[in-house]
Amino acid sequence: MSDHWAHLFHGEFANRRALLSGLTLEQVTARPSAQSHSIYDELWHAALWQTIMVDRDEALYDRLWHGGPRYPQQPPSDLTEWTALVEDFLSGLERALACTRSPEALNREVNPGETMADILSGLAVHNAYHLGKIVALRQVLGAWPP
Repeated sequence: MSDHWAHLFHGEFANRRALLSGLTLEQVTARPSAQSHSIYDELWHAALWQTIMVDRDEALYDRLWHGGPRYPQQPPSDLTEWTALVEDFLSGLERALACTRSPEALNREVNPGETMADILSGLAVHNAYHLGKIVALRQVLGAWPP
């Protein structure tokens, strides 16, 4: 894995595991305003998109873009559900980085004119956006730093 990819997925701001740690069920489900998502919502969405992109899950993509939920329909019932989501997201990061270890995988065309490297670059930006929103939510809730 090049330093470039490690930096895109793990660098630039707080350690991902630390960023998602030390939260209560009340904190991960809180919505500071009527317009905001919860921390759980943000990570659920990011993990879903990451699975679609890294695993190239076309069936899940089709369900999502043909009326499927882009955010969860209900909050987690307990912290175990939150912890499982965190682990799913972090393991998805590792699967993304595993793709970067192979020049063949990175250069594989996955859509017309689009390589896996293109997909992973976009995913890194998408993840950073949602993780940044999680940091902002944590700040509003008084749960930052972790």
